[in-house]
Amino acid sequence: MNIASDKKRGIASRSETFLPLQSQIQRFKNFLRLEKNVARQTLLSYSFDLQKYSDFLLRKNQKSAATVSGTLIIEFLEELHRAKLNPRTISRILSTIRGFHRFLLGEGEVTDDPTESIDTPKLSKTLPDVLTVQEIDEIFKQPDISSSRGIRDRAILETLYATGMRVSELVNLKQADLMFDEGLVLVFGKGSKERLIPIGASARQWIDAYRKQERIHLAAKRKSEDYIFLNNRGTKLTRSMIFRIVDRYCTAARIGKDVHPHTFRHSFATHLLEGGADLRAVQEMLGHADISTTQIYTHIDREYLKEVHRTFHPRG
Repeated sequence: MNIASDKKRGIASRSETFLPLQSQIQRFKNFLRLEKNVARQTLLSYSFDLQKYSDFLLRKNQKSAATVSGTLIIEFLEELHRAKLNPRTISRILSTIRGFHRFLLGEGEVTDDPTESIDTPKLSKTLPDVLTVQEIDEIFKQPDISSSRGIRDRAILETLYATGMRVSELVNLKQADLMFDEGLVLVFGKGSKERLIPIGASARQWIDAYRKQERIHLAAKRKSEDYIFLNNRGTKLTRSMIFRIVDRYCTAARIGKDVHPHTFRHSFATHLLEGGADLRAVQEMLGHADISTTQIYTHIDREYLKEVHRTFHPRG
């Protein structure tokens, strides 16, 4: 009798009772969408990571997550490293995989978590690019405000910097969310969490100008659904359109930094802290669930203080 082959056959027969991999992944995605109520963009990110993982597992003849070992997951992470993915991306993918296996364990579909003994890759602390006030002023000068489209773009740039909102929050902003009499704007953030953000007079002025001179004509096409920032068809702008708008004016202003819409968010937080704002207040305005996420801006603030010291101290 060949005991080893009998054991292999026993494992194979048992594995056939496991739910198939794609079914497990779909159940996890349903859990994220329906029970955790994650944002659409976050769900797309999870789906992207899970697709990479499932492609790898199927290449390794793993038809169910229940048969995956920690060694196999390490092999997958090494493959990502060889593909030259940066450590931050690999760390995010591992976090997705860890969540997936913990979900299966919680559902009783597996008896152990193969990610339990795997360490998250150590990330170097990289501080995001931040614009100076002078650079922001230069960017704001670039839209042609003699044209209605330039007024719209100026309003977009002003809003990004005035509120620190995410680009996904900006494109979903509606007229009903503007509370200009109180100097506030209502934002729906990650997981549909609401927060109120103060919005300054300059941004309010440009939004009002855009609504009167441009939006009123675009909204006449009856496709606006009350969204504030619209394209030529009268429908809301997309994330990629906002990225292109920001890139166009930063290029025109000859800003020598890697600037994208999120850079205005970083700059918003940094300038508030440099001006003496309370960290908790900045956390609230940014919509961070954990204050440790906001604390990265205190590192930027320290860099600013060191630069001031180097520039102005006699022994700097």
